[in-house]
Amino acid sequence: MRVLVTGASGLLGRVTAQRLLARGDEVTVLQRRRAGLPCAEVLGDVADPAAVARATAGQDAVVHLAAKVDVTGRWEEYARANIEGTRNVLAACTAGGVERLVHVSSPSVAHAGDPLSGAAAGVADPARARGSYSRSKAVAELEALAADSAGLAVLVVRPHLVWGPGDEQLVARIVARARARRLPVIGTGAALIDTTYIDNAAAALVAAVDACGPVHGEALVVSNGEPRTVDEILRRLCAAAGAPGPRGRVPTHAAWLAGAAVDGVWAASGRRSTPPLTRFLTEQLTTAHWFDQRRTRTALGWRPEVGLDEGFARLAAWYGGGPRSPAGDLRRRGAP
Repeated sequence: MRVLVTGASGLLGRVTAQRLLARGDEVTVLQRRRAGLPCAEVLGDVADPAAVARATAGQDAVVHLAAKVDVTGRWEEYARANIEGTRNVLAACTAGGVERLVHVSSPSVAHAGDPLSGAAAGVADPARARGSYSRSKAVAELEALAADSAGLAVLVVRPHLVWGPGDEQLVARIVARARARRLPVIGTGAALIDTTYIDNAAAALVAAVDACGPVHGEALVVSNGEPRTVDEILRRLCAAAGAPGPRGRVPTHAAWLAGAAVDGVWAASGRRSTPPLTRFLTEQLTTAHWFDQRRTRTALGWRPEVGLDEGFARLAAWYGGGPRSPAGDLRRRGAP
């Protein structure tokens, strides 16, 4: 199959492209900087219609991952990358006769801050989603699903908190704060949350490429299906990296007030650095959010291949002097 992967310079996009290549697909990747993969590359911005059209031409399927993923920045930046970028992908797929689109979204598009325990995917709701990232992804998801048709099958996949060797979004930030002795537990740390090991997330996207068509017009949350407490996840990620665990506790209400103040300062000053705390982060660390995986596993014909305990062990091996890239990690295990 000829498959375009957008956003292949990110961890999940890169590992997904590697898996598609390993099974013999003809892969093209689109991103702003070289991904260093042994496949066709189109360098460009997903917000550039011409670049997207070039990359999409002749493809059978598209896996759309490119997005602005952050907790800071102006709304216009999120709208350009996440909403306009998705519109460009949809337009290019329609014009180019692409038959399958796997649109990668986030569970946060349907999370309004309430506890979610064994929840279904839920409907994306821009009005209630928290923060510019979640709101922009909610708009993009709704537009992607609206484009589902007889000519273009659209399947939305929402991987939840993806982590693993080489992760710069979650693991690296947690470890950096732990080493700086600035990683407390917010609240009790007892909230149960799902996470997804990188191999499982990438395998789910490959499975979605195959399932898209018979399965379409819906959103599926992907996770390991092994909810653990926030306290355990933080401590085990730190331990895998050889970093000290969380130190001290901050009451939830105090953290929320501090996060509100930080949100205001960052918005007013236009700072680009990662803030120490936000209201959204406080909610994520103190509110249960784990999801029923039965529909996902049935629809995709997929199950996680790496359990969390094995994932923590692999992360520890990577930090302990093993291969320093996801590709190296895959080669070490003899996996595709």
